[in-house]
Amino acid sequence: MPYLHIQLSGEPDDHLAAEVASEAVALTSRLLGKDAALTAVVVDFIAPARWFVAGRALSGGPERSYHWLVSITDETNTKAEKAAYLAAVHQSMARLLGPVAEHSYVHVADLRAAAYGYGGRTQEARYQRAA
Repeated sequence: MPYLHIQLSGEPDDHLAAEVASEAVALTSRLLGKDAALTAVVVDFIAPARWFVAGRALSGGPERSYHWLVSITDETNTKAEKAAYLAAVHQSMARLLGPVAEHSYVHVADLRAAAYGYGGRTQEARYQRAA
């Protein structure tokens, strides 16, 4: 039941947002083994004049940037799986956005099962019920 919040430098683009959301669901399902039917994605756009790398706004150059946050239940993925996911996200974002700043970030937030959930129930409660 991952939740993804993806911020992109650039002006709002509904078509690009849909492409990024689709890619997010596909990568998260394929590489982290998460259920696509339970994956939620929010895509926000930040004006390049408000996105800074090394103290300079991105509005002056061809590069774009992104911040990709995915919240997952702690202890459900290995370090190797997360490393492969980070690499695949960066490759996909370069394909979708064009040149991306090296300082574009992916953050896999491993959240405790007792402090994370959906539908009013924690992941821990779901685990205990299934066991």
